[in-house]
This record gives sequence, C-alpha cells and structure tokens, in this order.
Amino acid sequence: MKEILLVEDEQVISRILKAYLQKEEYQVWQARDGAEGVRLFEEKKPDLVLLDVMLPQMDGWDVLKYIRERSACPVIMLTALGGTKQKLRGLNEGADDYITKPFVAEEVVARVNAVLRRPSVLVQDQQTRIFGSLKIDFKAHSVTLHGVELQFHPKDLALLLFLAARPNQTFTREQLIEHLWGIDYEGSDRAVDLAIKRIRKTLQNWPANEGEIRTLRGVGYQLSVFKS
Repeated sequence: MKEILLVEDEQVISRILKAYLQKEEYQVWQARDGAEGVRLFEEKKPDLVLLDVMLPQMDGWDVLKYIRERSACPVIMLTALGGTKQKLRGLNEGADDYITKPFVAEEVVARVNAVLRRPSVLVQDQQTRIFGSLKIDFKAHSVTLHGVELQFHPKDLALLLFLAARPNQTFTREQLIEHLWGIDYEGSDRAVDLAIKRIRKTLQNWPANEGEIRTLRGVGYQLSVFKS
C-alpha cells in the first residue's frame, strides 16, 4: 500500500482528500501545519507528499525546501495562488506537480496516480553503480566523484539518476520531460537543456575516458560510459 502525507490546514479539504485517496487504497497521514508535516515526513517516509503552500508555523515553500534537501520523494503542491509565477516557482524548486484551488478531489487523485506511475530511477537488484571514479547510490540518492559527494539541484539529480540507470541509452527531450516533469508539464523543453548543462558543470572533473553526458544531435541525450 502506497503512503501519502497530506499537509493541509483546511480540515474540510483534508478530510475530503483523505476519503478519496483511501478509496484508491492509499494510506494517508495528515498534518495541519508545516512543522507537523516535517515531523511526519521523517517518521513515516511517505511515497508522495500533497503539500499546501499557505500553512501555519512553516509555509509550504519551507517544507518543500526541507524535503528536497533530503529526498527525491514526489511532492504535489496545493495552493490558492494560481499565478504562473507561483506555479513556475513550485516546479523550479522541485515540486513534481502544482494544483490550484479550488479543485475537485478526483483531479487530485488522478494527479497522484500519474506521478506515482512515473518510472522510478532506482535500479532493480543494483542499488549502486560505479563508472570509474563516479559512484552513484540510487537508494541514498547520492553521487560521489573521486570520493567527494556532489551537490545537485533536485531535478538535475533526478535526471542524472534516470540516465545512470540506463547507461548508453538515448532519450529525447520529450521522453525526459514525460518521465521526470510529467506529461502535463507546460514549460519549455529548454528545461532539459539547462539541467544537462548544470549536470555537466558539476561533473566537470569526471575523467573523459570514463564517461560523459553526450548530446546526439537531433536525437537527445545519454549517459555514455566506457568499459575498461
């Protein structure tokens, strides 16, 4: 049974969403403020977080930042702030989706189902991969180069993990957006190019004879690694 953490201070909304999610056989944990949301996130280790923006004690942006500094757990923002800038802020800061109030509960459940259907970046039966001096731990969501842990923007890390789980396979921008941003993503496909650029900068000390993020013109991107 998948577990959902619902962080929402409006109790009527929280009760309705919990009831609809339970009908889909999700286990639902509820928090009424940001601080309680953080505590339950650490305690329950949910599969997905539904996170309101306007919360007491800690707002949703701070809770999102806390989660993204520690986990790649999917987060869907719930908010009455429906402007484009707010939506882009949520997506740029690591949210997986953004739903504007008022909404119908069925839509929220559908979005939850869609996010949880996205392919996991974990490698089955192999939690760690080593490409020369580059070590990728899929369970811990960590990347080390020459023994030093590297820091990535959450979406950049998710993209690198996705490619590292499928070395020497090429993916188009559209495929990467669908896998990592979702089919409802409304931003530019330049988001992929910018993420690749940042990943390359972070991996600039990775020896060229061990591997690289390759661009195949007119096709897409791959993590190209070389056998010793």
